[in-house]
Amino acid sequence: MQAFIHDIKEKAKENTNFRQVLATSEHTQVVVMSIPPGEDIGEEVHSSNDQVLYFVEGQGKAILEGEERTFGENDIFLVKSGTKHNFINTGPKDLKIITAYSPPHHPDGTIHKTKSEAEKTDY
Repeated sequence: MQAFIHDIKEKAKENTNFRQVLATSEHTQVVVMSIPPGEDIGEEVHSSNDQVLYFVEGQGKAILEGEERTFGENDIFLVKSGTKHNFINTGPKDLKIITAYSPPHHPDGTIHKTKSEAEKTDY
Protein backbone atom coordinates (compact mmCIF):
# COMPACT_ATOMS: atom_id res chain seq x y z
CA MET A 1 0.00 0.00 0.00
CA GLN A 2 1.16 3.52 -0.80
CA ALA A 3 1.57 6.02 2.02
CA PHE A 4 -1.22 8.56 2.41
CA ILE A 5 -1.01 11.41 4.89
CA HIS A 6 -4.27 13.30 5.34
CA ASP A 7 -3.91 17.04 6.06
CA ILE A 8 -0.15 17.09 6.58
CA LYS A 9 -0.18 20.78 7.51
CA GLU A 10 -2.48 19.99 10.44
CA LYS A 11 -0.25 17.04 11.44
CA ALA A 12 2.75 19.40 11.43
CA LYS A 13 0.89 21.98 13.54
CA GLU A 14 -0.20 19.33 16.08
CA ASN A 15 3.25 17.72 16.31
CA THR A 16 5.15 18.49 19.51
CA ASN A 17 8.10 16.15 18.83
CA PHE A 18 11.44 17.48 17.64
CA ARG A 19 11.23 14.90 14.83
CA GLN A 20 8.62 12.35 13.78
CA VAL A 21 8.92 10.20 10.66
CA LEU A 22 5.49 9.86 9.03
CA ALA A 23 6.26 7.83 5.91
CA THR A 24 9.24 6.12 4.32
CA SER A 25 9.67 4.62 0.87
CA GLU A 26 12.72 3.35 -0.96
CA HIS A 27 13.66 6.80 -2.28
CA THR A 28 11.92 9.40 -0.08
CA GLN A 29 10.94 10.04 3.52
CA VAL A 30 8.37 12.48 4.97
CA VAL A 31 9.00 13.94 8.44
CA VAL A 32 7.42 16.62 10.66
CA MET A 33 9.44 18.68 13.14
CA SER A 34 8.71 21.14 15.95
CA ILE A 35 11.45 23.52 17.08
CA PRO A 36 10.83 25.61 20.25
CA PRO A 37 11.54 29.37 20.30
CA GLY A 38 15.27 30.13 20.46
CA GLU A 39 16.22 26.55 19.51
CA ASP A 40 17.59 25.18 16.25
CA ILE A 41 17.74 22.02 14.21
CA GLY A 42 21.49 21.84 14.75
CA GLU A 43 24.22 22.43 12.21
CA GLU A 44 24.56 19.37 10.00
CA VAL A 45 25.60 18.06 6.61
CA HIS A 46 23.84 15.19 4.86
CA SER A 47 26.46 13.67 2.60
CA SER A 48 24.05 11.43 0.70
CA ASN A 49 20.63 13.07 1.14
CA ASP A 50 18.86 16.04 -0.36
CA GLN A 51 16.42 17.65 2.08
CA VAL A 52 13.37 19.81 1.41
CA LEU A 53 12.01 21.87 4.33
CA TYR A 54 8.59 23.55 4.18
CA PHE A 55 7.79 25.95 7.03
CA VAL A 56 4.16 25.63 8.12
CA GLU A 57 4.24 27.99 11.13
CA GLY A 58 6.77 30.31 12.68
CA GLN A 59 9.77 32.27 11.51
CA GLY A 60 13.48 31.86 11.62
CA LYS A 61 16.94 32.20 10.24
CA ALA A 62 18.53 29.73 7.85
CA ILE A 63 22.28 29.36 7.60
CA LEU A 64 23.48 27.51 4.50
CA GLU A 65 27.24 27.30 3.95
CA GLY A 66 27.64 30.34 6.22
CA GLU A 67 25.09 32.47 4.33
CA GLU A 68 22.15 33.71 6.42
CA ARG A 69 18.60 34.24 5.22
CA THR A 70 15.38 34.86 7.11
CA PHE A 71 12.26 32.82 6.39
CA GLY A 72 8.64 32.59 7.47
CA GLU A 73 5.47 30.61 7.04
CA ASN A 74 4.98 29.03 3.59
CA ASP A 75 8.66 29.32 2.68
CA ILE A 76 10.57 26.29 1.43
CA PHE A 77 14.25 25.36 1.11
CA LEU A 78 15.90 22.67 -0.98
CA VAL A 79 19.15 21.72 0.77
CA LYS A 80 21.37 19.76 -1.61
CA SER A 81 23.47 16.92 -0.21
CA GLY A 82 26.84 18.08 1.11
CA THR A 83 25.51 21.52 2.17
CA LYS A 84 26.26 22.60 5.75
CA HIS A 85 22.98 23.94 7.13
CA ASN A 86 21.06 24.97 10.22
CA PHE A 87 17.59 26.42 10.81
CA ILE A 88 17.00 28.55 13.89
CA ASN A 89 13.64 29.51 15.37
CA THR A 90 13.74 33.28 15.94
CA GLY A 91 10.01 33.67 16.63
CA PRO A 92 7.86 33.55 19.75
CA LYS A 93 6.15 30.23 18.99
CA ASP A 94 7.21 26.74 17.95
CA LEU A 95 8.53 26.42 14.41
CA LYS A 96 6.48 23.76 12.57
CA ILE A 97 8.19 22.06 9.65
CA ILE A 98 7.38 19.44 7.04
CA THR A 99 10.58 17.99 5.65
CA ALA A 100 11.42 15.32 3.10
CA TYR A 101 14.67 13.44 2.66
CA SER A 102 15.73 11.77 -0.58
CA PRO A 103 16.81 9.06 -0.04
CA PRO A 104 15.42 8.38 3.47
CA HIS A 105 17.68 9.48 6.31
CA HIS A 106 16.07 8.16 9.52
CA PRO A 107 14.82 4.66 10.36
CA ASP A 108 11.13 4.29 9.54
CA GLY A 109 8.91 5.17 12.49
CA THR A 110 11.55 7.29 14.25
CA ILE A 111 10.26 9.69 16.89
CA HIS A 112 12.66 12.00 18.74
CA LYS A 113 10.79 13.92 21.42
CA THR A 114 13.67 16.39 21.90
CA LYS A 115 16.76 17.61 20.08
CA SER A 116 19.00 16.09 22.78
CA GLU A 117 17.34 12.71 22.23
CA ALA A 118 17.94 13.04 18.48
CA GLU A 119 21.61 13.91 19.03
CA LYS A 120 22.13 10.60 20.84
CA THR A 121 21.28 8.57 17.73
CA ASP A 122 24.05 7.18 15.60
CA TYR A 123 23.02 6.69 11.98
